[in-house]
Amino acid sequence: MRILIVEDEKNLCDMIGKSLHSAGYEVDLCYDGEDALEMIYAEKYDLIVLDLNLPGVDGMEILRELRKENEETKVLILSARSQIADKVDGLDAGANDYMEKPFHLQELEARVRSLTRRKFIQKNVCLECDGVKFDTRERMAYANGEKVALTRKENGILEYLLLNQGRPVSQEELIEHVWDSSVDSFSGSIRVHMSSLRRKLKATLGFDPIVNKIGEGYRIGGIVSYTPITGADSEPVETYNHYNTVDCYYMRMPDASFI
Repeated sequence: MRILIVEDEKNLCDMIGKSLHSAGYEVDLCYDGEDALEMIYAEKYDLIVLDLNLPGVDGMEILRELRKENEETKVLILSARSQIADKVDGLDAGANDYMEKPFHLQELEARVRSLTRRKFIQKNVCLECDGVKFDTRERMAYANGEKVALTRKENGILEYLLLNQGRPVSQEELIEHVWDSSVDSFSGSIRVHMSSLRRKLKATLGFDPIVNKIGEGYRIGGIVSYTPITGADSEPVETYNHYNTVDCYYMRMPDASFI
């Protein structure tokens, strides 16, 4: 999950960024309203933590500009404005949540976890499908109940695939949501991490739950088709259908649904 933090108090912004980065998110930082608008137009974020009192462009104006074309990105307002009228204005303008300063980082992390899951119907904090489970709170992966040691990027890839289970996810989409703005979209980084993730899951499951659908992207869950793997670096190719029978904890809601 990729997050933009817009906060003009540099120390506070850096502290939030460090906290969310440690929690497993890819984080970009911005200290100015005008720069924030440029980043929002140029990049795709899953969530924006937005201060209101910003130099250059006010946070409310940023929110209104965002909502003119983007209803999908979640926005968490983080502001010292504590009047009811301020909260109502922020939520009516399109924010998904509102936190007052001062605040506890632990609560902020919990609200971020909640917002990044709101496209899905959830029973708990775990994503699960095809014997693979990912605990979004502990940032731990399991295969057939056994803990699987994954790197930070492998965790991010697995989480995003599980959140979008049943549909192919392109390399470009993974880069947008799992990497920060420093990554080169033409690098082979995604292939290296994906290959490592698939090997680790296959070692425990006995099969590769991730399918690379040529021309579309990587998919977990839904209709999975593959041939037996003959080498360590071989990738499944679609030759016959294998229907999942696992009940998954998350189901995609219609795009127009916002909780």
